[in-house]
Formats: sequence, structure tokens, C-alpha cells
Amino acid sequence: MDVELLSRLQFGFTAMFHYIFPPFSIGMGLLLVIFESIYLYTKNPLYEKITRFWIKIFAANFSLGVATGIVLEFEFGTNWSKYSRFVGDIFGSPLAAEGIFAFFLESGFLAILLFGWDRVKPWVHWFSTLMVALGSMMSAFWIIVANSWQQTPVAYKIVMENGYERAVITDFWAVVFNPSSMPRFLHAIFGSYIQGAFLVISVSAYYLLKKKHLEFAKKSIFISLTVAGLSSIAQPLIGHWHAEVVARYQPTKLAAFEGLFETTKGAPLTLFGWVDTENQKTYGLKIPKLLSFMVNGDANSEIKGLNAYPKDLWPNVNQVFQSYHIMVALGMLFLVLSFVSLYWYKKGTLFEKTWLMKFYVVSVVLPVIANQAGWYSAERGRQPWIVQGLLKTADGVSPSVHWGEVLTSLILFALIYSLLFFSWTYILNKEIQHGPESHDHDHDPEAGYHKNKEFMDTPIIKKV
Repeated sequence: MDVELLSRLQFGFTAMFHYIFPPFSIGMGLLLVIFESIYLYTKNPLYEKITRFWIKIFAANFSLGVATGIVLEFEFGTNWSKYSRFVGDIFGSPLAAEGIFAFFLESGFLAILLFGWDRVKPWVHWFSTLMVALGSMMSAFWIIVANSWQQTPVAYKIVMENGYERAVITDFWAVVFNPSSMPRFLHAIFGSYIQGAFLVISVSAYYLLKKKHLEFAKKSIFISLTVAGLSSIAQPLIGHWHAEVVARYQPTKLAAFEGLFETTKGAPLTLFGWVDTENQKTYGLKIPKLLSFMVNGDANSEIKGLNAYPKDLWPNVNQVFQSYHIMVALGMLFLVLSFVSLYWYKKGTLFEKTWLMKFYVVSVVLPVIANQAGWYSAERGRQPWIVQGLLKTADGVSPSVHWGEVLTSLILFALIYSLLFFSWTYILNKEIQHGPESHDHDHDPEAGYHKNKEFMDTPIIKKV
């Protein structure tokens, strides 16, 4: 069996499983800041209940994200040692920055977020919530910087060391702000906001159907729909920016996104379809000249097709085409759903639509699919390069790893991750079934702790 294929399958599986959780954490981190900010401003105990409940759901996601992310860093050394030797100086720098500036920020304030509600002042707890949310976004930033450099490598030089070529940094900040880092980071962040919002929407819709925790659910769903709607507006704009970068630096990826084989003036934009790679034809619904206009601002401009490049530099065109269009289609669905739902909320009819609430309960999987499809199209689209134009994927594999070792570890990962996924869903279901806790005690916002209501109601205390 092929070691390269098995190593790619293993890394792809572990990366995609890991990528279920960080978007939930990033999206819910923003919502926690919003919920707790409203609580501090209004002193409405309903928002205390909302914040406390979603903190517990956040904790379950965060822990799985950390545990599954560590595995990926080990795989660089075990399965991709040639790659690590070639780009370790560059790729390792943002990962080190992620550990120093992001992970320590998250972990430093996480304990206060989870356990400090009754132990610190309200503004301290709010600040901790904000820092954890910022830390999760900073973590994503540094990881995406590292990955984006592979897509658009800049600010490096090739040196010889012990008979091997290595890429070394010539300008750290140019690496950080490489051409694709910011559009890819913002695209991932707003995708995470949508995913986190739809988790809250899903659980809230479940409570509405069960006629439990109604005010809790209505407030949660309204704020989450607002976040999802605003994020869905941002996504096409950022996606357009990203597409312009792809067109300039990774033209074969853009051609694969659209199934474009022949270099074309006034190239059409394909809404959906199927790619026949053997006959080099793409069947589907197309809007004439729109791709040229969107990429270059000129409807008659030229877009290079795949045939302008050697065939051994093509990715799997149909896979990239389909995953890209799944992401775009779901993005449009989120935009329509969010604003139609907000319109019905304003009219006061949203919660009467049982069919929509049932859909929202299961809709939590859709942003996960969209984010996974986006990641897949981006990574699959740069094949056969592991570092665009510098190192092919086949040349980055560890030479000393046997296919049996990779297959065994892949099977073990599948078993362990299945157990982790079952545990995660069990914990989430248990918390959701339990529901938000009721806090009927008095709250002292200055002292940051809750007084015991029964003690305060005793005759002696009342007399005092």
C-alpha cells in the first residue's frame, strides 16, 4: 500500500475531525461575550441564565478541540518529516506564536470563565470571557497564517544545511501577512461565527418545540440569528477577496473551483453542475461572463483554464468543484434563512412556525459541512503541492515510515475518535436535557458572589 496516500488519509481524517470543534468554540465565544455584556448592562437574570448555560456547552467543545489539535502537530514529525525539515523554520514560527500568544491567553482565563462566576467580580468574569474568546480567534489566526504561507509562500530563502535544502524566514511579518492570510482568516472566523450561532439556534429550537425554557430559547435564538445573518453577509464579500488572491497565486485552484478547462475570455460562473474530467467538460447551470467580472472587474477579461498548465499539476477537479460549490450553496442558504427568520421574528410569527423549528434542530450540521467543504476545497485544490510551487506532497513524506504503521495508527485514531465523538455527543445531550439552571438568589454585582436567599430571609437578618 502507498505510504503517501495513507499518510494523507490519516492527516485528513484527524484534521477534519479536529475542525469540528474550534469553529464551535470561536462562534460560541463571541456569543458568550454578547450574552454576558447584555447581562452586565441590564442586570436581567435571564441573561445570567443564558450565559451560564452556554458556558457549559462551550467547555465541552473547547476541551475536544484542544485534545484533537495536539495530535496534528505530532503528525508533522512522524508522517511528514521531509516537509518538516524543509519548512520547519517558517511553519514552526507561527505555531510557536500560537502557543505563546493564544493558547496561554485562553488557558490563563479559562478557569475563571468556567469556575469564577461566584468567586470574582462580574467585570472580571466578563473580561475573562472576552479574553478566552479573543484567544480562540488568535489561535485560529496563527494556525491559518502557517497554512496560508503554504498556499502563498513569501519572504523566504532556500539554504543548504547538512546536504538538505531548507526554506528559512527572511521577514517574519511578511510571512504573517502573506497574501492569503487575512482573507482566509476572516473567512474562517465568520464561518465559525455561523457554526457557533447555529448550535445555539438548534438547541433553542429544540426547547421551543418541547415548550421548555421558552424565554431563554427566544432570546438565545434571536441574538444567534442576528450573528448568523451579519456573518452571512460578510462571507460573500470576504470570499470574493479570497477568490481574487486565489486567481493571482493559485490559478489552477480557481480553474478547478469552476471546472474551467479552456482559457476563456468572458468566463462563466457555474452555479452547480458536474465535471467530466476525462472529456474536459463541465455540465451545469452557468451565468455568462460572471467569473471574469468577479475576478477582474471586466466581464470580457481572460481567465486561464486548467489546460494552460501541465496535467500533473491539476488537483482532482470534480472533488474540488463539488466541495467548493457545496460551501457556497450552504453559505447562501444561511444568509436567506437568517434574514427571513429575523423578519418573521419582527412580525412575531417566527416561533409559530413548527416546521422551521424542526429544521433548525437538525440544521446545526449544515455549517459544519460548509466549513469542512471549504477546508477540503482549499487543501485539495492546491494539490499536488504541499507548499505551492516549492514542495510537492509526495516529496514531504517521512521515508522511514512503513505503510503498516500508518494504517495501524489510522485505525486506532478512528476507534479513539469515535469514542471521543460519542462522549462529546453524550455530554452535550445530557447538558441540553438538563437545561439551563434557575438562579433564584439575589446577586450582588459589586462583590461578585451570590447571597444565600434562604439565609437572607431569616427573621434576624430581616430585622437587621
